[in-house]
Amino acid sequence: GFGIVGQGLYDIIKGQNLNLELTRIAIKDPSKKRSLDASLFTTNHDEILDDPEINTIVELIDDAEAAFDITKKALSTGKNVVTANKKMIAQNLAELVALQEKHGTSLLYEGAVCGSIPIIRNLEEYYDNELLHGISGIFNGSSNYILSKIYNEGLDYAVALKEAQDLGFAETDPILDVGGYDAKFKLAIATAHAYGLFLDPESILNVGIQNISTADINYAREKGLKIKLVPTAKKISSGQIITYVLPKFVKSDDFLYNVENEYNGVTVQAAFADKQFFFGKGAGGHPTGAAVLSDIAALRYGYKYEYKKFRQVNGLINTDRVNIEVYLRYTHEYTVEKLNIHNISERFIRNDHKYVIGIVSIKDLIANRALLLNKDVFIAHTGRINYSNQELEISAEALALN
Repeated sequence: GFGIVGQGLYDIIKGQNLNLELTRIAIKDPSKKRSLDASLFTTNHDEILDDPEINTIVELIDDAEAAFDITKKALSTGKNVVTANKKMIAQNLAELVALQEKHGTSLLYEGAVCGSIPIIRNLEEYYDNELLHGISGIFNGSSNYILSKIYNEGLDYAVALKEAQDLGFAETDPILDVGGYDAKFKLAIATAHAYGLFLDPESILNVGIQNISTADINYAREKGLKIKLVPTAKKISSGQIITYVLPKFVKSDDFLYNVENEYNGVTVQAAFADKQFFFGKGAGGHPTGAAVLSDIAALRYGYKYEYKKFRQVNGLINTDRVNIEVYLRYTHEYTVEKLNIHNISERFIRNDHKYVIGIVSIKDLIANRALLLNKDVFIAHTGRINYSNQELEISAEALALN
């Protein structure tokens, strides 16, 4: 692939004195104008995959299914692979790990999660023997750019989205970004390295920002809060974690409050290292290209992910039986009833919109995903979590992540 990330990687490579040779680039559209000599390109990816002189494949295409086929063939024929395709990895990680073990090859994908932030390598190396209480943050630069422009500059959602697309931050299909799907795939990958669980991405709740309105922004501003799209993986007991992607009201003392535009931020809460925060650009060709190049360089000394926590028998499961407090803007009362929102602490009714603050279970949100897609519905996590069906209580651990 030679799209935004592929070109970004090439820009970095040509400016560095590196011990690597770029032999061929497989592309889909031969009629598209390119900045390099035409002899470097091919529309037949098998020319690369079948070349015995090539030992590393860099996979940077949008199509997750095609990327999986390419990656499988490469790993199976003794070639290492570097990829930034988070959907492909998240949906097929168990099989990809098995292929690496069977054929003695390596698959690296730092660029797939949070762009320039080396979060996967840190989870693999620095936190490999740590007890992690939670990992959360801003994993999608496109949605964060849009939210920043809406909140800070008063842009309409559609205008902010168009800006993000024009700058190359947004995916080809913007719903992948604004709907929280991109963040969900990244969360699934991070969870594999943080907790050793290979989750089906479909089991993770994702609610996006595409229905956000001026009323939601005004509510946040009045409370001194900002709205961010925040994926979370959190250990709630010795044997359970909870994973979800939701818009969240962020307080001014939260690290994420000042993460703006295309930047990403990751908070890791550990038992011994305590809270640590990683910050960097999460979108764009050069930041992601730099992460891809880091993986290519790591292959020179035989680096592989060890998946240590996956190999440990820890008995962890991912649960949806957790209650959280949410802000729900809606039009029809049946929305509140259908979601089974209870313990309502605040209710607002006006001609143009209504909202409530109350408790809802992750399980009920998953069961009503279609309802949450309605244009007149917007939901955001207040940051408070309830581990049982009893009255809402916030543990010190929960506060540490908020």
